[in-house]
Amino acid sequence: MKKFLIPVYLVFLLSACNSPSGSPSGSPSGHNHEGHDHDHDHESGHSHAEATVSNITHYPEEKNLTNVKQLTFGGDNAEAYFSFDDEMIVFQTNNPDWSLECDQIFYTRLNGANMDEEIPPMISTGLGRTTCSYFMPGDTTILFASTHMGDGSCPHVPAPREDGKYVWPIYEDYNIFVSDLNGNIIDTLTNRQGYDAEATVSPNGDKIVFTSDRSGDLELFTMDIDGSNVKQITFGLGYDGGAFFSPDGSKLVFRSSRPKTTEEIEEYRSLLEEGLVMPTNMEIYVCDVDGSNLTQVTDLGKANWAPYFHPSGEKILFSSNHHSDRGYQFNIFMINLDGSGLTQITHDKTFDAFPMFSFDGKKLIFSSNRNNNGTRDTNIFLADWVE
Repeated sequence: MKKFLIPVYLVFLLSACNSPSGSPSGSPSGHNHEGHDHDHDHESGHSHAEATVSNITHYPEEKNLTNVKQLTFGGDNAEAYFSFDDEMIVFQTNNPDWSLECDQIFYTRLNGANMDEEIPPMISTGLGRTTCSYFMPGDTTILFASTHMGDGSCPHVPAPREDGKYVWPIYEDYNIFVSDLNGNIIDTLTNRQGYDAEATVSPNGDKIVFTSDRSGDLELFTMDIDGSNVKQITFGLGYDGGAFFSPDGSKLVFRSSRPKTTEEIEEYRSLLEEGLVMPTNMEIYVCDVDGSNLTQVTDLGKANWAPYFHPSGEKILFSSNHHSDRGYQFNIFMINLDGSGLTQITHDKTFDAFPMFSFDGKKLIFSSNRNNNGTRDTNIFLADWVE
C-alpha cells in the first residue's frame, strides 16, 4: 500500500473531540489533534522544512472568510469551540510559554482577548492530559475529558513502531468531567477504567455525545446532560469519534475508520488490544441522534476528519488531505450531506482543521499552521463567514 505522511496535528483528534499524540507516517489518516485528539506530539514523518514558510493569515483563495484574526501565538492550540452566547471560546493547548507539558483546557472571552500578552484562565487541573472541551448550557460550566485521575503525569506516548505504522494511544484513564469557570470540578460524568472522551453538547442543551470503548470497540454513545441515560449509537467495527450535533440537534456528524478487508479488521483489532488505533483511512458519516439512518458522506480516501455542520444543517465542513499527493497538507472543505458539491474552504500549505461555526452562524473558528514563521506551532484563528 502506498504510504502517506500524516502530520501530528491529527493527534489532536483522538483525545480531542476530534485526540492523542504522535508522529505520523502511514496511509492517509486525526482530535485529534486531535487528533485532537484531539494530544500533540511533533511528527517524525513530516518535516516543516519541506513546507513553504509563510506569514499569511488569510489566503486570497479563501473567499468564504473575511477579517481573519489570529487568537493564539505559540505551541499547539486546537479544538476551539464557542460558548452558547458566542462571547467566549474554550480550547486546549500545550503552549510551552505557559509552562505546559501536556494539553490543558483554557477559556477566554473574545472581546478584548490578547493571548499574545496574557495567559487566559485554565479550567483543567494541570495534571495528566486533557482533550475535547465544550461549553455546557448556560455558559458557566465546561465539559472536558482528562486523564488526571490516573497518576497525574503526562501519559506515555508510544515509541515509533518498527513496522513504521503511525498509531494513536487510546488512554484508558480518560474520563469526562464538568468544571466551573474557576477550574473547580463540579461533576464527574464518567468514572470507569477505559476510554471515555471526545464529548460535545447538543445545541438544544439536553444531550451529550461521546466516544467510549465500553462495548469493546470505539463507538459513539449519547447521555443526558447530567450523565444519565447512556445509549450506544454506533455499532460498526472501527473507530467512531469526533462527533458533533446538527444545528437542530436531530443529527450527528462524525468520522470513522471502518476497516473492511480481513487484513484491515485483524490489524484494527490487534492494535486496539494494545490500546492503539491507526488513523490511516477515515471518512465522514452522519446519522440521526438515535443512530438510525447512518449514511457515509465522503468517499475520498486518506484522512477526512474534524467535521462540523454548516449553520443550514445541509452541509458539513471537515478537514482532509485527500487532495495532497504527499499526504501532509490538510485543509478545510465543505460538502453537501449527499456527498455532492465538494468545495475547498482554506488553503494553508500545511494544516487547517477543527472548524466550528458560531451559534449565530456569522463566524468560523479553526486551527492552522499559517503565520507561524516556519515553526511547528498550530494556532487558533477567527474569521467572519461569507456565503
